[in-house]
Formats: sequence, structure tokens, C-alpha cells
Amino acid sequence: MFAVLAMSTHAASLERVGLPNLVLLGESRLRVLFWDIYDAGLYVTDGVYDPEKPFALSLNYLRGFSGSDITQRSIEEIRRQGFVEESELASWETQLSKIFPDVAEGDEIIGVSDPIEGARFLLNGSLIGTITDQNLSRRFFDIWLSEQTSEPAIRESLMGID
Repeated sequence: MFAVLAMSTHAASLERVGLPNLVLLGESRLRVLFWDIYDAGLYVTDGVYDPEKPFALSLNYLRGFSGSDITQRSIEEIRRQGFVEESELASWETQLSKIFPDVAEGDEIIGVSDPIEGARFLLNGSLIGTITDQNLSRRFFDIWLSEQTSEPAIRESLMGID
């Protein structure tokens, strides 16, 4: 029942941003030590991940976090993947801090990537912000989807590789 409800919630959110035809490719849970952090799902067109086509990444939080923690961790992960232009990272941190709110257990953030428009973010189905900088958009989603991710098992599950 929960999976059906979650899928209908995703479908409504994706329809709201003009991408109703995305399908779930893979999902995974992030655990750090003995804490469950979030469940992630990757939604794609044509059943294949292609960064040049629209896709969506959902994060269903299993515990609360501040928006500043989410932003800071995102910047740390981008830096860890080898992007070291500090002035641009500072600008990106400012942009992300305006988007990400505090989240509680059960909240869901969906990031929708569009290779033409950038990225849109929804919290529990409501639009909370956009990124028009294509480089930031790509680097943000690379946190999960790049071969340089800090969580390769999650990437493989999201991509349906495992």
C-alpha cells in the first residue's frame, strides 16, 4: 500500500512540473553507521538514465535535518568529486541555501533535472526553488549519479545496475 501511495505522490509531483511520463529506474536507502538517512529513487524517461534527458531524483527523509546541513553536505560532496573553484562553490552554496528548507522525518524533496531549464526542487509536492545554472545542476545531481559519487552502491541501485 505504501509503495502505491508513494508512486501516486511522485506521479502527481512530476505531473505538476510537466514530466508525468518518468518511470522509476531504481531506488536505494542511505545508511550512515546505524542511522537511516533517506530513501532515494531515480525516475527517468525510456527506462534508461541519460543526463541529457529530463529525470528526477527523490529523497524521502527518514530523519530531520536543517536546510543548512543539507546545503553544506551538498557542497562538500561536490568538492569531494574534484570541483575546487572556491568562488563558484561559495556562489552555489548561497543558491542552494535559498532552496533547501529544514526537513522532518517523512518529508520528501524531489529534484527534477531538465537539460534545457536546469533544475527544479519540490518539497512534499510543492515547488521550493529552481537552479538555472546548468553546471550547478549537473554537479548537484552528480552527488548521486556520477561515477565519482561517495556512495557507489547507491548509484548502482538507482541506475538499476545491482
